[in-house]
Amino acid sequence: MTLAVWLGFLLAAILIAVTPGPGAVISMSTGMRHGYLAALTAILGLQAAILLHLMIVALGLGALLAASETAFALVKFVGAAYLVWLGIQKWRAAPVPVDVNAPPVRRKGLFLQGLLVNLTNPKAIIFIGALVPQFIDPAREQVGQYLTIALTLCLTDMLVMSCYALAAAKLGRWLHDPATIRSQNRLFGGLFMSAGALLAVSSRPL
Repeated sequence: MTLAVWLGFLLAAILIAVTPGPGAVISMSTGMRHGYLAALTAILGLQAAILLHLMIVALGLGALLAASETAFALVKFVGAAYLVWLGIQKWRAAPVPVDVNAPPVRRKGLFLQGLLVNLTNPKAIIFIGALVPQFIDPAREQVGQYLTIALTLCLTDMLVMSCYALAAAKLGRWLHDPATIRSQNRLFGGLFMSAGALLAVSSRPL
């Protein structure tokens, strides 16, 4: 991969990362409620899903998902149902004030949430499947190119999601009023449910 090609991919990766989606919602929601370090665990889950997406594309399974209406619909509705479920849980959460002395949240659960949010989005797999091959030179060694793409995608996404989470974490310091916390829970709950609804009614990307 030449420098010019990599710079073109870097620009595409930045544009993908800054576009608000379920990953940004979970990063902000976790950052606001539990702080940046907890949000970082969810963000690492998002990156693990990106790596799995790239592996799927590298193995050629992304093309199979893109070609099969049934497979696409199945993964799409599973992903949509998971986002709606997250939204309902967030909407119904008790308005408990942020306690700096509270025990740390379970990181394994946050990692799994981040993983599932990205992993159950078939449009992400197809989008990566449509984007990545354009930057792969078939005449060159493949593994190194995929590693470069994986590092670029993950580091870019981590940086952008961290910015979302850090900004939300600063706002979270003022979450001591139950009415404000309830509004915040319903805001992010509504965003999760909206993301799930949009995914459910979305069509296959061209």
